[in-house]
Amino acid sequence: MSRVMVVEDDETLADNIRTYLERAGWDVRVFGSVEEALAVLDTLRPDVIVADYLLPGKTGLDLLKEVTALDPQIKVVMTTGHGEVQLAVEAMKCGAYDYLCKPLVLAELNLLLERAMGAARMEKALSFYHSNQARGSGLAAMLGESPAMHQVKHRIRQILQTEAAVTDGMLPSVLITGETGTGKELVARALHFDGVRRDGPFVEVNCASLPANLLESELFGYERGAFTDAKERKVGLVEAAEGGTLFLDEIGEVDMSIQAKLLKLLEERSVRRLGSTRERQVNVRIISATNQDLEKMVRESRFRSDLFFRLRIITLQLPPLRERREDILPLAQHFLALHGNRYGKRNIKLGHKSECALLSHTWPGNVRELQNVLEQTVLLSAHDTIECSDLALTPVVHESVAATMGGSEGAPVMIPGSCVKLLDLERQLVKQVLEQTGWNVSKAAVELGISRDMLRTRMERHGLVRPEK
Repeated sequence: MSRVMVVEDDETLADNIRTYLERAGWDVRVFGSVEEALAVLDTLRPDVIVADYLLPGKTGLDLLKEVTALDPQIKVVMTTGHGEVQLAVEAMKCGAYDYLCKPLVLAELNLLLERAMGAARMEKALSFYHSNQARGSGLAAMLGESPAMHQVKHRIRQILQTEAAVTDGMLPSVLITGETGTGKELVARALHFDGVRRDGPFVEVNCASLPANLLESELFGYERGAFTDAKERKVGLVEAAEGGTLFLDEIGEVDMSIQAKLLKLLEERSVRRLGSTRERQVNVRIISATNQDLEKMVRESRFRSDLFFRLRIITLQLPPLRERREDILPLAQHFLALHGNRYGKRNIKLGHKSECALLSHTWPGNVRELQNVLEQTVLLSAHDTIECSDLALTPVVHESVAATMGGSEGAPVMIPGSCVKLLDLERQLVKQVLEQTGWNVSKAAVELGISRDMLRTRMERHGLVRPEK
């Protein structure tokens, strides 16, 4: 039962309000002055307050200010005489939900209270959603102590310190680059939830998941009748991010026609809904992310150069997991504990050989791949110690290596230095296990936690042939 506090010095009116609202299902508490109401406000914690503006002693406006300071989610409805409408308008400016003029129509009051309760529930739901978003976000959630990750965290702290000193509130746009699965969204959340806009909304848009026409309407909104299915007005995600951050993931997938509108948003801080002639000013901070080479796309005329330069006022490059190998086992332990708790396997741990297998894997899917591998492994493992055969590792080759393998037979292979080291490590590991098992492919495959066919593929890749006796 929702609780309503009525503050009214007219006893007859107060009794009538109490009787009507109690019959409508409200829990009603009546007080004759602001002082009486304030004495129990903290312990009573009503959902809605109905207060007369002119009361003996303190006024309804004084009560409104006290309520706003205690709990802004408590809705206050002000009642006034016909000659006091200006006072009610002043109360609305100070945060009152609405007002009614006397003599009161009790049915109208009941409907207004129901709307106020609906608004309060919506605000509580949004507050819960925002606090859920903030939990597990920020720098504290970015695991990794490798030199590469220390550099990334230092860069983020630099950005946060700089933004704290911005005087006009207009924060510079940030472009986060890196391979798929490196944690670009995590960095965007750290910049928001550890930054000056932490209390504002964090709105994420995956630009690759929506076709161009739908992405445009989702971002900028539309007016009723703007197109065939526009049966009512819709606020776009840009406006929904007012006072907070708009995170544009996979920005390289945005159509050229929408790029022009994004450029206008960045330059003029304004949007125009589809079907509207009115420009709306917005105060939104833009963070974008991509796993593509935007500079190459600019050269190929597939991405606007002016938008590219506006997006990358600040750039953050995230290292792939193969370049921060010191973080593989700590991350694995974290995901193991996370999913172990989730699936009721709290004693699960990695065996020595499984740790070696994780360290030797190339991780083309980066941290996301590592997390998925550990979740699947925990889910399907039948015992507490994870062995190589339990790991759900996929036989993959780094993209740069796979591309070179598609060339003609006998063509020279150009492989980056980091990949050469990884391939050398793989070759040494496979050769070592083959020698230990007397070149028994079946036993070596079991030791390595891969299939016989997979092992034969790697033997062919590295030119490993059983020596003749």
